[in-house]
Amino acid sequence: MNQTITNALKNSNQSKDERTVSFYRLQDPEQLSAFTLLLQQHPGIKISDELTCQLLELIKSRHPTERLTDDALEQMVAAHLGDTPAEAYGVWVYYPWSSRMVHLLDETEFIELRTSRNKQKITTAEREQLQTRKIGVIGLSVGQSVAIALAIERLCGELRIADFDRLELSNMNRVRTSVHTIGILKTVMVAREIAEIDPFLPVICYDSGITENNINDFLINGGKLDILVEECDSLDIKILSRLKARELRIPVVMDTSDRGMIDVERFDLNPDRPILHGRIPDEVTPEVIRNMQGPERMQMVDRIVDIKSLSSKMQASLQEIGKTISTWPQLSSAVMLGGAAIAHVCREIGLDHPMDSGRYYVDIEQIFNYHQ
Repeated sequence: MNQTITNALKNSNQSKDERTVSFYRLQDPEQLSAFTLLLQQHPGIKISDELTCQLLELIKSRHPTERLTDDALEQMVAAHLGDTPAEAYGVWVYYPWSSRMVHLLDETEFIELRTSRNKQKITTAEREQLQTRKIGVIGLSVGQSVAIALAIERLCGELRIADFDRLELSNMNRVRTSVHTIGILKTVMVAREIAEIDPFLPVICYDSGITENNINDFLINGGKLDILVEECDSLDIKILSRLKARELRIPVVMDTSDRGMIDVERFDLNPDRPILHGRIPDEVTPEVIRNMQGPERMQMVDRIVDIKSLSSKMQASLQEIGKTISTWPQLSSAVMLGGAAIAHVCREIGLDHPMDSGRYYVDIEQIFNYHQ
C-alpha cells in the first residue's frame, strides 16, 4: 500500500475515539498563549467566528417588545462588549475530530440564547430546575435519538451514555449520523454530536456498556441519576438495570420502537413496584436470563413486550429471525418518535409533574387509521 495512505490511516486511527472539546477564553493570558500556539502548530484548523451574530440575537432576545434598528443594535452590542475586544469575548471551542475552532458566547449566555425559543413552553425557572437533573441512557441505537432529543431541548445538566458497540453501516437505517463515523464507538459518535450542539453539556461515556461491575458507578458516581433510560438489547442488563434502579429509587423509562410503546416505571415513587410491571417473575435474575437458550429467551421477550400486542409486521418479522433476517427490525421514524416521546416523559418527571407508571402507546398506525 502507498506509504502516504498507510501513514494517513495510522494517524486517523490514533484519534478515532476523540470526543473531548477544549475551551479557550482569551482574556486569560495562559489560555491566549495556548490558543495562539495551537493555531500556529495546526495551520489547517478551520475557524468559525460568528460571535457578532450571536450577540445581536442575544440583545434582540432580551428586548422582545422593542423594534430595534440596526444602528441601535450595533450600539447595544458595543455597550455589551464594553472594553473587551470582540475576538476576546466569550469562548473559543476546539473540536479536534473535525479540526474546527468555533467562537461562541460563553456558557451562561450560550444556554440563555440557545434555549430562548423554548420559552414559555419551558420557563426560565423550569430550565434551571432541569439543569440540576442527571439522566443516563443505556444503549445508543434507539438511545441516540433519546440522548440527542434530551440535549437539544436541554432537559438535563448531565448525560451519562453507555454502549460497547461501534457503529455499523446497517445501524444507519435508524441512527442519524454520517458515513465517516462507521467503525467509531457509538458513545463517541453521540458525545461528538452533542458537543457540536452544546459543548457545555457534560456527557460521561461508558464505552464498555453496562455490566454488573459498573452498573453502580453508572447510576450513582458523581451523584445519583434522576432518570434512567434503558434501550439496550441484552435481556440480562434490562433486568439488572431495573433491579439496581429500584434499589436506588430511580425511575426507568423505555421505548420499544413499535407502536410507539413507552414503559414508565416510577421506582422513585414506589420502590416496591415489581419490575417491568410484574411481567417478570421474581426468581428470574440476570444470571438466569444469561443461561436461557433460544425458545426460553423468546418466551422472556414475550413476557416483556407481549408479542401479540405488537404491530402485525413486527409479529411477522419475529418469525423470520434466523431465517431471512438476523435480528428484529427497527425503522428510523419509529426510533425518532420514541426519542421524542422519551424526552417528553423525562421532561415531565424532571419537572416533578404527574407521570404515572405504566405502558403507554403513541401508535401512529392507529392514529392515522392505517389499513382500514
